[in-house]
Amino acid sequence: RFPLSSDLLFVVIVLVHFPAKFTVIGPRDPVTAILGQETVLPCHLSPGMSAANMEVRWFRPEFLSFVHLYRDGKDQFDRQMPEYQGRTELLKAGLTDGNVPLRIFNIRHSDEGQYHCFVQDDTFHEETILELQVAGLGSAPLISVEGHQDGGIRVVCRSAGWYPEPEVLWKDLNGRHLPSLSEIKSPGDNNLFETETVIIVTEHANRNLSCCIRNTVLDQEKESAVYIADPFFPRVNSWMVSLSVILVVLFGFIGLTVYLFKMKGKYQMEKYTNKGLERCEMGDKSWLLEGVRALIWMNVTLDPDTTHPELVLSEDQKSVRRGDRRQDLPDNPERFDTWGCVLGSEGFTSGRHCWEVEVGDGRFWAVGVARESVGRKGWINRSPEGGIWAVGQWGDQFQALTSPETLLPLSRAPSKIRVCLDCDWGQVIFIDAGDGAPIFTFPPGSVPGERIQPWFQVGYQSRLCLCP
Repeated sequence: RFPLSSDLLFVVIVLVHFPAKFTVIGPRDPVTAILGQETVLPCHLSPGMSAANMEVRWFRPEFLSFVHLYRDGKDQFDRQMPEYQGRTELLKAGLTDGNVPLRIFNIRHSDEGQYHCFVQDDTFHEETILELQVAGLGSAPLISVEGHQDGGIRVVCRSAGWYPEPEVLWKDLNGRHLPSLSEIKSPGDNNLFETETVIIVTEHANRNLSCCIRNTVLDQEKESAVYIADPFFPRVNSWMVSLSVILVVLFGFIGLTVYLFKMKGKYQMEKYTNKGLERCEMGDKSWLLEGVRALIWMNVTLDPDTTHPELVLSEDQKSVRRGDRRQDLPDNPERFDTWGCVLGSEGFTSGRHCWEVEVGDGRFWAVGVARESVGRKGWINRSPEGGIWAVGQWGDQFQALTSPETLLPLSRAPSKIRVCLDCDWGQVIFIDAGDGAPIFTFPPGSVPGERIQPWFQVGYQSRLCLCP
């Protein structure tokens, strides 16, 4: 027999009573997730062994208040963090091999940070820490020409919905970077960044230019281009260019009016003239024109099941405003979860329907119609291609949500808008309810033959109210 030293005896006792059963391993590099989508946080045991009867706890940073807990062979939700309720899933397909990854749905900005993957078997436990990095692609850059400055043309590029803070560049036709006059990046709704950059284009500079906004985390970008034509540059006096711009707007308005005449003829004109408005105000809202069916005035209400959690509905469901915080609402399939939108409760498949919306003096809103199957989760395409036909104001721009957007004169931005939907023609018309003048028309056949619902978007410090 060989006597054991006291130190060696201690090591033997530790190994017998506290064997190193496994280690918990996660990725060394941050896991990148896209806003509004889902992601998986990898984690596994080494050596591989079954974790089916172990405790698997994901938390950040409080151990007791967990992101997700698996124990006694099933998921436990009693003390789950409220912001993760209904949004997590432990992927159990690889449990017997020691794989314990966590899936998180509908990624939010607040999900960014460190996560602990903790695994315990009886009295033995191990954990690892991994990093989740959140990123978001914003809207395509919107370029607008906004008058003269410093002997050239002032061109502005705007975009929103980016995270983290994006890189913004002006480039010429050959991809060379162009210096900007100013650049503003500010966190807007949900801490997503809004950008505005200005460049001055002179007559003898390269007039083909593009605005490129790049997410450096995702290594993805969105780009829009513009060409500044000769008429925009001052030749003799600056007032000549101003006159040219006014004439372009005037001829565009005349062309729109002629188009409405051709499409609807005498019926369309009489329907939306001041004479017709006076008849409606006197209570005759079902007036008929010869050989044409009646226009149906709708008492539209808002559907709470579709309301974005940051929007607040009135008790009568006739008005909606942007709240100061995100409400704890069920994440049902009908609900918008990223864009501040809500649908009307009513849906239409045939006939002619009309309703009015007070937009007040808000600067961030949009109203129109959407097909019933419009996307509700993540970033949505606010255009006919995405199933939305609308007009709206976003800051200093009044526009029709075409693809790309059609800028409308800010002098035309009304305080009350009449939305007219003709399901049989597949057409949507927007009218200034104050003077009966047309604002914008989506042409016949542009709205598909499926159920169509009123659609509303409410931004910062804005409120929309449906008229009786």
